Amino acid sequence: MAAISDEAIPAPLRTVLRGVGQVFFQDNALSGICFLLGLLVSSPLMALGALIGAVLGAITARLLKYDEAEIAAGLYGFNATLVGIATLFFFRPTAVSLLLLVVGCIAATPVTWLARRYVPFPTYTTPFIVLTWILFGLGQAIGLPRVPAGSALDSVGYLGATFHGIGQVMFQASIWTGLLFLIGIAVSHWQHAAWVLAGAFLGALAGSYHVTATARALDPERLVDRAMTENIALGLYGYNATLAAVALYLWRKSLIPPLLGIVLSVVITELIPLLGIPALTAPFVLATWVVLALGWLDRQLHREPATPAPRVSRPEDVSAAAP
Repeated sequence: MAAISDEAIPAPLRTVLRGVGQVFFQDNALSGICFLLGLLVSSPLMALGALIGAVLGAITARLLKYDEAEIAAGLYGFNATLVGIATLFFFRPTAVSLLLLVVGCIAATPVTWLARRYVPFPTYTTPFIVLTWILFGLGQAIGLPRVPAGSALDSVGYLGATFHGIGQVMFQASIWTGLLFLIGIAVSHWQHAAWVLAGAFLGALAGSYHVTATARALDPERLVDRAMTENIALGLYGYNATLAAVALYLWRKSLIPPLLGIVLSVVITELIPLLGIPALTAPFVLATWVVLALGWLDRQLHREPATPAPRVSRPEDVSAAAP
């Protein structure tokens, strides 16, 4: 199914909205609109942070004279979008936290450019991850007021956890946000939407494989101790799985790589908070890299031997064989 066209949207606005859409690999401004609406439903403040990030990413890329096609596709907007959301997810809005937000969003553009030019494999949201870890550490070091972790969440079942998992890609535990995100992806590419839905559901399912009524673990984002069932209900084992599923489906149109990426992302999501840093989308990136590396290794180990070239008779052989 072809994507619904976004060509009617003016070019500068289209670039900004595509930057938001690229968070889920969607080169479509209509997807970006749906994502911003989803954020607005859950957190108008973080919706504003996302918009600021996408605008700053696009402006910085143009000032630095990066490739116009890449700018127009939103490739310099999605990391900045996520940095804008994450800063307001962790810290209350103050003059200093807003300054960190602006600096982080601007820095995301050259870091993305460097990664795209000099790293010989896909870096995905690595610029966002590294910059947000730096901002998180700086904010803690200077004592910025933190956003509280929130109270316990009522049980929402696997369906609720699935939509929370989709929304948590942009830090939102909201069923309506997840639904709007899913619609935004389907507007651009229905197969991607199917994988996002499968990833969020299977991520929640895989996260619960060893859960008991008393099991507890660190919240991968807030780094507070929670019941494991609450982490699952919040969608915290699903959001990395959604991204890994789509990234690996884009790499290879097959069932096995996305499914393997989903499972690996859940395992890594449990491990990263033990280092004292928020998981962000690092489990998605690491899980995807592992599968890509396995694909490369598989090609090396099972490379077809070169077929020997057919022997070409030399003129002297032909003359010698003549009667």
